[in-house]
Amino acid sequence: MSDTTELHQPSVAITGAGSGLGRALAIKLAAKGYRVFGTARSEQHVADLLDVSSGNVALTLADITDQSTVTAWVDKVSEELGERGLDVLISNAGTLTPGPLEVIPLGDIRREFEVNVFGALAVINGFLPALRKSRGRIVQIGAMTGRFPVPFDGPSSASKAAFEALADVYRAELKPFGVTFVMAQAGNMRTGGPAKTAAALKRLADSMTGEQRALYGDVFGKFSDALNSMQDAGLSAEASADRVIELVEQVPPPIRAAVGDDAEQILRLVGEKSDTELDALRLQLIGAGDA
Repeated sequence: MSDTTELHQPSVAITGAGSGLGRALAIKLAAKGYRVFGTARSEQHVADLLDVSSGNVALTLADITDQSTVTAWVDKVSEELGERGLDVLISNAGTLTPGPLEVIPLGDIRREFEVNVFGALAVINGFLPALRKSRGRIVQIGAMTGRFPVPFDGPSSASKAAFEALADVYRAELKPFGVTFVMAQAGNMRTGGPAKTAAALKRLADSMTGEQRALYGDVFGKFSDALNSMQDAGLSAEASADRVIELVEQVPPPIRAAVGDDAEQILRLVGEKSDTELDALRLQLIGAGDA
């Protein structure tokens, strides 16, 4: 897959390539000689990436929760690649809906699963024929919260945990075809995530009833403070992309791998600490250690 000679230009498809980690991956892989296809959610992102990559990244406007859009994109990419197939799929698109499970509307939680689970399934299943042709690799961008769920991140943590299980199943089912599956367990990244989460929490808080504010308002404030303190923590999008590219090209591929020192530390603690100790750590991480 890392062979960029004239005999075979490796190919990669990336969902959520318009911004953040996906954008950094697209730019870096194009610079390494990969033929890069991706999805984005806005015309501005499509135009921007086309410009900064000197036309070497082909982005398509697509919503991965729309099956017809996914099918059209997969068919287009697969047709262009022909019998060589697709070498790498990086399933990166995702969303995050923060807040107490008691307060978040069920429709918002369903939307989280539509993007993070069902949308990702649609893309992966769509590309499997092309991946079988090349005996390629799937890299699913997950999160450390898939193994260590935290308060006010229930929908995202649950959706990431769901894909931890799906990854195990895919890995077994695809082994006979030579297709490998890597679960990248990301920690905090400096891509504006904490600020977006804090803003989403504020919108949710504004919609809460007086009773709900009385129940959760104090810890909400502590969590917002904790998020603000995380703005400059974690890997940059570029450093995270470098780590993911290592997972794309590593032989043999890892089954699971942390992206970021914080993720590596948390995942180690999950294997070492008791449930009681992990519960205390969950509260500490959101700034509510004395709650």
